[in-house]
Amino acid sequence: MKSLYIKQTLTVALFATLGFQALAQEKVAGYVFNDANKNGKKESREKGIAHVAVTNGVDVVLTDKKGKYELPLGDDNIISVIKPSQYAIATNADNLPQFFYNHKPKGSPKSKFKGVEETGKLPRLLNFPLMPSEEKDIFTALIFGDPQPYTQEEVDYFAKGVVEEVANIENVPFGLSLGDLVGNDLDLFNPYIAATKKVGIPWYNLLGNHDINFDAKTDKLADETYEAHFGPANYAFNYGKVHFIVLDDVLYPDPRNATKYWGGFREDQLQFVENDLKHVPKDYLIVLAMHIPLSEPANEDTFRDEDRQRLFNLLKPFSNTLSLSAHTHIQRQDFFTKSEGWPQEKPHHHYNVGTTSGDWYSGKLDENKIPVSTMRDGTPKGYAFINFNGNSYSVDYKVAGKPKAYQMEIFAPKVVAKAKRTKSGVYVNFFMGSKNDELLYRIDNGDWKPMKYINEPDPSYVSQIINWDESEVLIPGKRGSNAIDCTHLWQGKVLSNLEVGEHTIEIKAKDMYGNEHFGSKTYRVEAPKF
Repeated sequence: MKSLYIKQTLTVALFATLGFQALAQEKVAGYVFNDANKNGKKESREKGIAHVAVTNGVDVVLTDKKGKYELPLGDDNIISVIKPSQYAIATNADNLPQFFYNHKPKGSPKSKFKGVEETGKLPRLLNFPLMPSEEKDIFTALIFGDPQPYTQEEVDYFAKGVVEEVANIENVPFGLSLGDLVGNDLDLFNPYIAATKKVGIPWYNLLGNHDINFDAKTDKLADETYEAHFGPANYAFNYGKVHFIVLDDVLYPDPRNATKYWGGFREDQLQFVENDLKHVPKDYLIVLAMHIPLSEPANEDTFRDEDRQRLFNLLKPFSNTLSLSAHTHIQRQDFFTKSEGWPQEKPHHHYNVGTTSGDWYSGKLDENKIPVSTMRDGTPKGYAFINFNGNSYSVDYKVAGKPKAYQMEIFAPKVVAKAKRTKSGVYVNFFMGSKNDELLYRIDNGDWKPMKYINEPDPSYVSQIINWDESEVLIPGKRGSNAIDCTHLWQGKVLSNLEVGEHTIEIKAKDMYGNEHFGSKTYRVEAPKF
C-alpha cells in the first residue's frame, strides 16, 4: 500500500511538473515586417525587419534576420514592438500609436470602470507592421503635463485653452502626456482622447495616479481601464538617436499600508527596463517619462528610494539621460549627483513639467471664459517642447495663451516715494529656471547687476490670492491654491533715489542651455505727499 501511495504521489508530481513546464513554455511568435501597402497585414511579398525589439512587458528579444520573434506568454500580457528609428507606427483614427496587442483571453477583472474585453484565442502569428520613415536627428516633441479634467466642462477647458493653440501643429512628429489624463472618472478617457486627437500628430500617453482603477486589489491590476484605451503602461520607442522609456511609477495600493499610492516600480517593470536597455546603443540619449517625480521635495517620502537607485544603476552605462514627470502642478528642475545616488560625474537632469491644467483649472476666467489657473509656484499653465539634436536636448516652456517670449513674470511696486528708503523689491519668476541659472537686472540702461536667488513664494501669485480673498464680490471661477515656495525666483532692489517720473527695469536671464531671455517692467518715482 505504501509503495502504491508513493507511486501515485510521484505520478501527480510528474504531471504537475509537466503541466507547469507546458505553461511556462507557452509562446507568442510573429514577424515585424515592412508594411509596404500600409494595410496592417503581412503579405507574402512584404519582408520582415531584422533586429527590432519586441517585448511581453518583461522580456525583450530582437527579431531574427527574417524579422521573426518569439516570446514567453502568460494569460495576461501586452505584446508590443519597440519602434526602431527610421520607421513609423500606424495610428488609429484618434492618433494613438498602434504598437501593441492586448492578450487577455479572459478579459480584465470586473471593476467600476470597464477594462479589456476577452481577447480570445491568440493569433497563430502575431505580426507588427512598420513603415519606413525619414527621421532626422534634429526634432521636437510636444509634452503635456496633467490635463486632469474631473468633468466634461474641464475637458472643454483643456481643449479650448491648450489643444486649440497647438492644433494641427507642424514639424513636431509626436506628443506625450505625462499622466493624470483624467481626474478619477475613467469614463472621461474618451473625451480626453477626442481632445488630444485635434493636435493632429501621433500621441503617446502614460498612466498617472488619477488614471487607475481604485477598486483594484493589486498594483498589477490597477491599470486595466488604462490598458483598454491606451495599451501597455510600460513601453519604449526610438526616434532619431533618442530612446524613450515610458513607465507607470504609481504603486497602488501603497505597499506600506495598502491605502493611497506611492512612487516606485514593481520588479517586473525594472526587469523590463534592464532587458530593454541591453539593446539600446550606448551613445543614444535615454529619456525616461513617468508621472510621479523621482525627486522628493521638502523631504517627503513620495518615492521608494531603492527603486530610484535601481533605475539609476541601470542607466550607468549611458552618458546622456533625461527624465520627465508631472504630478506636482508646479515646475522645477532637479539635478541628481553622486550624493543622491547618481552613478556618474555628470548630474542627471529631472524635469518636473508644469501642467496643462495648471492649478486644477482654478483662478479667474480669461477673455475666453477659461480659468487662468496659475500654479502655486507662480508658473502659468502651459506645456513643454523638448528639442533634440542627436543625443543632446534643450527644453522650452510655452505659457498657454501667451507669446513664446513670455518666459518670466516680474513683480515690482507700481510707485515709490522719491529718496525714501523702501523695502520693496523687484522679483522675477523665471519659469524654466533653477538655482544654477544667472539673472541680471538694470534700471534705465544702467549697469547690469546680479539678482539674488531666493526660495520663497512668488509675490505675483500671492497678490492674486490676496486679491481673491479681499474681494467683496464673488469672482467668476474658483480660488487657487495657497502659494508655496518657488524654486525659480530671484530678487533685486528697487531704486527710489531717481528723478520723478517713470523708470524701466530690465531683466536678462540665461537658461541652462545658454539661451538668453528678456523681460521688462516700469515703475514711477513720485515726490512724497507727506
